[in-house]
Amino acid sequence: MAAALTRRTRPAAGAPEGALILFHGRGTDEHDLFPLLDALDPDRRLLGVTLRGPLSLPPGGAHWYVIRRVGYPDPTTFRSTYEMVSEQLSEILAEHELGPDRTVLGGFSQGAVMALALGVGPGRPRPAGVVALSGFLPTVPDFELDPDSAAGLPVAIGHGTYDPIIPVELGRAARDRLEGAGADVTYRETPMGHAIDPGFLSELPNWLIRALAGART
Repeated sequence: MAAALTRRTRPAAGAPEGALILFHGRGTDEHDLFPLLDALDPDRRLLGVTLRGPLSLPPGGAHWYVIRRVGYPDPTTFRSTYEMVSEQLSEILAEHELGPDRTVLGGFSQGAVMALALGVGPGRPRPAGVVALSGFLPTVPDFELDPDSAAGLPVAIGHGTYDPIIPVELGRAARDRLEGAGADVTYRETPMGHAIDPGFLSELPNWLIRALAGART
């Protein structure tokens, strides 16, 4: 069993109908996206969890992997984190008696990369949906998109057209690859930088309900 990642939990209002697990961006921590749990799930139907990345790197804060080149995570740290978080997700869901098919994964920036990887990567159970804000599908040796996980999977992608950190071309490429694999992609591109679009955020609670309803059927 891997050492537990630091997490912050927001209980559901009643018996949880599923889980919403969010991954923060580079250099922050589990507190950064915690307010998004209520923004995405205002009725608190779901167990909400935010996790802290396992790496402490310059310029500070927590990280999910080492950046060598945007779009191409360092293979060693990416794989280590992928395996660690996979195990943590299984433990969290088992602890609350929830299934992966009732779980939505989401994140911003580096966290969006992890959410997408864990949602459609090899050896992972299929989630109910994935929210990826300002991220990309990682290019890592021996890491491939699993077509069985991607087919029909609801994926919400938001990206800033003028993002100077993660170019919008990477968001568009993720959209195209996922659509090519049969995913049900909702894509929003906003004339802004590396940030979360409040307008798109306001659409996501209803998207979340539809994703979970689709998983139920």
